[in-house]
Amino acid sequence: MPQAWRWPERAGVAELVVALDVPELSRARALLDRLAGVVTHFKVGLELFTAAGPQAVALVRERGGTVVLDLKLHDIPHTVAGAVRAAARLGVSYLTMHLAGGEAMVRAAVAAAGEAGGMRLLGVTRLTSEPLPRGQEGEYDRRAQEAARRAAALGVDGVVVAVREVGLVRAACPAGFLTLTPGVRPRGWAAEDQQRVATPAEAAQAGAAGVGAGATVTGARFSVEVGLDVVVDGTAL
Repeated sequence: MPQAWRWPERAGVAELVVALDVPELSRARALLDRLAGVVTHFKVGLELFTAAGPQAVALVRERGGTVVLDLKLHDIPHTVAGAVRAAARLGVSYLTMHLAGGEAMVRAAVAAAGEAGGMRLLGVTRLTSEPLPRGQEGEYDRRAQEAARRAAALGVDGVVVAVREVGLVRAACPAGFLTLTPGVRPRGWAAEDQQRVATPAEAAQAGAAGVGAGATVTGARFSVEVGLDVVVDGTAL
């Protein structure tokens, strides 16, 4: 069984963030029980948070885990600031917002997080389900890089980006700026609704701070234990 990991203190080493993409709290509880002592970081996304609300966050924290609350906030500045403060009161460690919300929204979120203390903000540049137009890949990569650079300048702690964009982001942003990469799955697995995918090994080699795994660990194709072995052992990918 792989040993527990810590994120993001081990700079340059990709850490596993398991997505609790399930429709009810009982299934999330079962996953947490099976991953106890192995995984530290869990993503609570729109599906589970809509179904169970703050109870989903509390469940992870009761078991000693840290929560990446992936709500991709995108609203007027006042509303987003209020949501940031509410998430901080829940004990969330990382909260996502969509950078397309604009500079005023981002500034309001950063100010609210600063007042609350103890929670980091991650900006979503573009969804990994968005395809890259043929012949324009470089331009889209540069847009992601520029969005990350602006976010860092405004005080955001990191970004959610595709693996292919991690190197560009790291080159443009200060040391310690976090990169969380979704769309990560073992070689040979179906991309499903993801367009810009990579293997866990490729994510680690790119220097991602965190590797998001959903179907990799929770899907029916592998048991949890086998899925974790595939994610952890990059040499097998």
